[in-house]
Amino acid sequence: MNSHLDKLRQSIRNGDHKRWRRGAELDILSECEREGLSWVQRSARLTRRMCEAEQVVIEPGERIVFTRTVQDVPGLYRPADWKRLTQGHKLHELGPISNICADWGMVLEQGLLGRRAIAETTRETRASDCEAVEFLDCAVDTIDAVLALADRYARAAREIGRSDVAAVLERVPAHRPRSFHEALQFLRLCHAVLWMSGHYHCGLGRFDQYMWPYLEADLKSGRLDEPGAEALLAEFFISLNKDSDLYPGVQQGDNGQSLMLGGIRRDGTCGVNPLTYMALRVALDVSMIDPKINLRVTPETDVELLALAAKLTQRGLGFPQYSNDAVVIPGLVKAGYDLEDARDYTVAACWEYIIPGKGMEVVNIGAVSLPAAVHKGIVEGLAKGEQFDRILEHVADDIAAQVKTLADAYRQLLLPPAPYYSVFMEGPLETGRDLSLGLGYNNHGIHGAASSSAADALAAVQKMVFEQKQVPRTDLLDALDSNYQGFESLQRELRGHAPKVGNNDDSVDTLLRWLFDQLADSCQSYGDNGRGGRLRPGSGSAMYYVWLAQGHQGMPEPVVGATADGRLQGEFFGANLAPSPRTKVRGPISVLQSYSKLDYTRICNGGPITIELADSVFRDAEAIRRVAMLIRTFAQLGCQQLQLNTLNVDTLQDAKRHPERHKNLIVRVWGWSGYFCELAPEYQDQIVERHMYALGEPTVAVQVKEISRYDSKKHRSCTDHQPSDLDHIRQPDGRHQGQ
Repeated sequence: MNSHLDKLRQSIRNGDHKRWRRGAELDILSECEREGLSWVQRSARLTRRMCEAEQVVIEPGERIVFTRTVQDVPGLYRPADWKRLTQGHKLHELGPISNICADWGMVLEQGLLGRRAIAETTRETRASDCEAVEFLDCAVDTIDAVLALADRYARAAREIGRSDVAAVLERVPAHRPRSFHEALQFLRLCHAVLWMSGHYHCGLGRFDQYMWPYLEADLKSGRLDEPGAEALLAEFFISLNKDSDLYPGVQQGDNGQSLMLGGIRRDGTCGVNPLTYMALRVALDVSMIDPKINLRVTPETDVELLALAAKLTQRGLGFPQYSNDAVVIPGLVKAGYDLEDARDYTVAACWEYIIPGKGMEVVNIGAVSLPAAVHKGIVEGLAKGEQFDRILEHVADDIAAQVKTLADAYRQLLLPPAPYYSVFMEGPLETGRDLSLGLGYNNHGIHGAASSSAADALAAVQKMVFEQKQVPRTDLLDALDSNYQGFESLQRELRGHAPKVGNNDDSVDTLLRWLFDQLADSCQSYGDNGRGGRLRPGSGSAMYYVWLAQGHQGMPEPVVGATADGRLQGEFFGANLAPSPRTKVRGPISVLQSYSKLDYTRICNGGPITIELADSVFRDAEAIRRVAMLIRTFAQLGCQQLQLNTLNVDTLQDAKRHPERHKNLIVRVWGWSGYFCELAPEYQDQIVERHMYALGEPTVAVQVKEISRYDSKKHRSCTDHQPSDLDHIRQPDGRHQGQ
C-alpha cells in the first residue's frame, strides 16, 4: 500500500474517526406518535432522519467517502407499545431483519432512480391496494433520503475543492456507475445506510461478479490501470472497518461484512476473473478484519489462485473461508433451490448459504445440542441396562425433540417491515410487498453443534462398554455424575484410547454421519416452517461451542456436563467441524477424510471444517503451495466448507498477558475474524486450546504426558508410556514433547 492508504488504515485502527461521532438528538419516536405513523412508515422515517442527521465528513485525500457520525439507532416504539405489538410472536435475535444479502449487481445496474421508477410504476398499477401503496411510498422515501445524503456530500466536496469526490457523488447512487470508482462509492454509501436503518449482518455478496464489469471497462479504456484499481479497492476495504464497532454482534468483529469471490456463474461457466485475484491481493495488503473473504472453489480450481489465498491464511487473518461448488450447489438444488439460483449462492454473516436478492431466510434459529442428546441417551440407556441400539434410539428421539422445539418457536416469527432493505431485493418493489413478508426462499437454518464430541462419546460407549466390555456401566454413570472425580484413570482412558473423529476411523466417523442424518431426518419430517419454507440443517456451531459448555445468559439450551468421551464439565467443545479439543489426531488429511464421509446434500445450511495451522507451516513458497494443495484436497475429497487459521500459541498467550503489544493480532473465532485482544476471555481461551497442525508432520498440539490404562478392578491409573504413541506428537514449533 502507498503511504496514504497505510496512514488511513492506521488512523482507523487508532480510532481517529471517532472524533466525529456524536449522540444526535433524534426524537423520532415522538414524531411518529404525533403523526400516527404505521410500523412501515416509522421504519422509513428512521432511515430518513438518520440520513439527515449525518454530518458530512471528507477526510484529506479520501476518495471513498462516508464516515458515520450518528452512533445510535433509536427505537421506534415505547417498551409497552412494543410488547403489545409483538405479543404472541417470535422475534429473531435483536428483531430487525439481518443476515441476508442484497442483489447488489441489480441495484448497481439500475441505480436508485431506476429502482424508484419501478416503485412508482407498481404504485400506479396497485393504486387500489392501500398496503402496497403505503409500502411503496415508504420505499421511495428511503431512496430519496439516501439521494439527499449523497447530494449533501457532493455539495460539501465542491465547497472544499474536492471536485473528484463531488463528480462521483453527483452521479451515484442515483444512476448506474460509469466507473469502478463510482461503483465502489455507490456500494459504500448504500451499504452503510442499511446499518443506519437498524439492520445488521449485511452481506456484500458475490463482489467480483457484480463489480468486474465496471473495473473491466475502466481497464480496457485506459481510465484506470491495475495499481490504481488496487488502491481504490484498498480504500474501499479499509472504509468497511470505520463503523464496525457500532455494529451489533456477539463479539467485536462479528459484524457479517462478508463477501464472496470466485465460483461458477448462473449459466454454469467459470466466474473467476482478474478482480477475484485482485481482491485477494488487496485483502492481503490491507490485513484488517473486514471484509471477511470467502472463496468458492472446485476440485479443479487453479493452484495459483489457491496459493494466493493461502498467503492470506499465512497472514493470520482467518480467511478466506472456502466453499466447494461441487458439493454446495447439488445440496442446494436437492433442498429446493432453482439450479441458476444455487449456482449464484453466497454466504450470510458466517457460512450459511443464501441467494443474493432472493431470500428472506433466517439461517440461524438456534442449535441442536448434539452432546446433550447423546449424553441423555447414554445415561438413560445405561441406567436401564439397554443395548447400544436402544441408546441410539434415545439420541434420535432427543434430536427430533430439540428440532421441534426450535422450529415451533419460529412458527410465530415476526419480521419488522424493511422498506429500505426491500429496495435492494428482487420482488418487493415489483409486487408492492415488503421484504418482511417473504421472498422466493424463506427457509430456516438449524445448527448441529459440537458434533465431534457427541460422536466421540457414542463411540467410546460402543467400544468400551459394549464391545470390549472394559468399562462397567455403573462406573461410567458414576464417573459422569461426579465429573470424573475419583475416576481419573477412566477419564484418561476415554480421552486417550477411545475412537475419535479426525483420525479417519470408520467406527466413530459412521456415528458422526449418523448424528447428522438424524438431524436431517428430523428437519425433513418437520415439514413447512410456517413461512412457506423448510428447515435447513447444518454442521456449524457458531457461538454454541462455548455456550453449550459454559452457559450464557438467557440461553435456552442446557449446559452439558462431563461427557463420555472423557471431557470434563466446563471444557470447550470443538468449533464447527473440528476434532474435540485435547484429542490426539494424525493430521489435517485424516481430519478431512473423517469429514468427507458426511452427506452434505442433507446438511446444506453450511458449517465449515475448521483447521488451525502452526505459523511455522508457512516457511517458504513451497510450503505455501502445500497449503494450496491441502485446500484442493479438501475439495477433491468432497467436503463442503473449510476454514483455515494460522496460530502461534506463544504469541496468543503473550497477547493475553500484554494486549498492548498485540493490538492488530487477528484470529478466526467461528464464522468470522476478530482482533484477539478485543475478544472475551472465554473465546480467547478456546482459541488457545485448539488443535494446530504442521503439514508434513503427523500431528500437532495436544498436551499428553501419559497414557493410562483403565483397570476397573483396581480403579487406578496404570501408567503405560509408549514411545511409539507419544514421540510423534509435536508442539506447534516442531519440538518433541519435553524439549
